[in-house]
Amino acid sequence: MMRGKKSVSVLCGLLLLAGGVAFAGQVTGQQQKEEAYDENTYGPANPIIMTKPLKAVVFLHKAHTMGAGLGCDSCHSGIFEMAAGTAQEKPDFNMDSLYKGKYCGACHDGNMAFASNTRCSTCHVGVRGYNRLTGADAKGKAGHH
Repeated sequence: MMRGKKSVSVLCGLLLLAGGVAFAGQVTGQQQKEEAYDENTYGPANPIIMTKPLKAVVFLHKAHTMGAGLGCDSCHSGIFEMAAGTAQEKPDFNMDSLYKGKYCGACHDGNMAFASNTRCSTCHVGVRGYNRLTGADAKGKAGHH
């Protein structure tokens, strides 16, 4: 009877080891996938940081292209111009426009993606977030690390 319990313990140990190896392989595969990010396919790797009408909103191409499976034409075919920062110069680039389905609100409507009046801190990082992202100090000057 002791031998049977030992065999079960060994079998469980082997299964746990195999699961751990499989999980490690998935993590390694994910890391390789992350390293394969191609800016020509997925857009700029660096975040776009909008500072108007208030500081700061962050947009990540990677979250929308690789993460959500969208192509460039999904947004750059009428919703946004190709040049970064162009939208924030428009007088109607504000939350009210988003709520009415313009700009980010074209998709962030609660159906296609989370609604633009929910999960605010996903995009709005504020002055402190801006300072962390840019290395600026509290007065907006570039700091050292």
